[in-house]
Amino acid sequence: MAGSTFGSLFKITTWGESHGAALGVVVDGCPAGLALCEVDIQTFLDRRKPGATKFATQRKEADSVEILSGIFEGKTTGTPISMLIRNTSQRSADYSEIASYYRPGHADYTFDQKYGFRDYRGGGRSSGRETIGRVAAGAIAAKALAQLGISVTAYTYAIGDITINMEHFDLNEARTNHTGMPDREANEKAAAYLQECMKNLDSAGGVVACSVKNLPAGIGEPVFGKLDANLAKAIMSIGAVKAFEIGDGTAAAKSNGSINNDCFRMKDGAVTKTTNHAGGVLGGISDGSELLLKAYFKPTPSIFQEQETVNQNGENITVQIKGRHDPIIVPRAVVVVEAMTAVTIFDMLLQNMTAQMTHLQHFYKK
Repeated sequence: MAGSTFGSLFKITTWGESHGAALGVVVDGCPAGLALCEVDIQTFLDRRKPGATKFATQRKEADSVEILSGIFEGKTTGTPISMLIRNTSQRSADYSEIASYYRPGHADYTFDQKYGFRDYRGGGRSSGRETIGRVAAGAIAAKALAQLGISVTAYTYAIGDITINMEHFDLNEARTNHTGMPDREANEKAAAYLQECMKNLDSAGGVVACSVKNLPAGIGEPVFGKLDANLAKAIMSIGAVKAFEIGDGTAAAKSNGSINNDCFRMKDGAVTKTTNHAGGVLGGISDGSELLLKAYFKPTPSIFQEQETVNQNGENITVQIKGRHDPIIVPRAVVVVEAMTAVTIFDMLLQNMTAQMTHLQHFYKK
């Protein structure tokens, strides 16, 4: 299977299946000398692990990371970093009957059409557990970015039609509640809505927003390697993401140039913008302002209502899915969006070192 590797210089390759022995990631291209330990990785993994909230699957997994290579005396060596997270709570019997039919909203049918075979236990490589490797790699990228003064912060922006009020923004609230919303009032409304969805054996979708602060201007390429295009590829590669936006996103199509244009001004000797409709990217290149993106997630396809589908014999049937499933993906996906954003940004920062001779002269000239 191709397509499990992402990045150019800071490159990640995820591996493993939902009900296999383990999952993990190999990170290649991390510079030597970055202080790194398993606690740095575990902090990120704990934000996405199952069973942590009442709106997450009740599959119980510690998701404890083991760093197998690339670290010596507490620092990266510049060689590939291999990380492993063992599966300990598989219940593959919950999925045995789906071997014969295609679940609505899942990749069962398309996987079969591509490979002529699929691992039906929890979805195999199509499972949300694949994101464990992304999050572990993202923890490394985020720590490297932090040493450059760059922060990446994601949170739940909306659940169903309930959207946060940015005037009530409280990141600590988002990190301690069950929805990941940085707005206590919106969190309470969303929690009630999700309880109703669960009562009706249904699921919900939502939106994750992500902010990158202190990213310097000049990151990204003007044609095929655009910063926003690479971020779109990274975010759209996350299972269940159906749309991506930078800045005003689709609202820009309803705007006018006189409103949508961000005017430039000088402030304290530096170029700034009076607004940020562009979301920090102009012509595929960062403009030095806050980078803002959104990822739109569909409702969890595994619902407990009866649904119509077909089996592998081409017969129309009715099914009722069993197992342990999230009524909403969004709260656990927040850290996945954060991780993929960090991986993309760090990779493009490394690529940018070759953009100007002055960069090389500063590094190499004696």
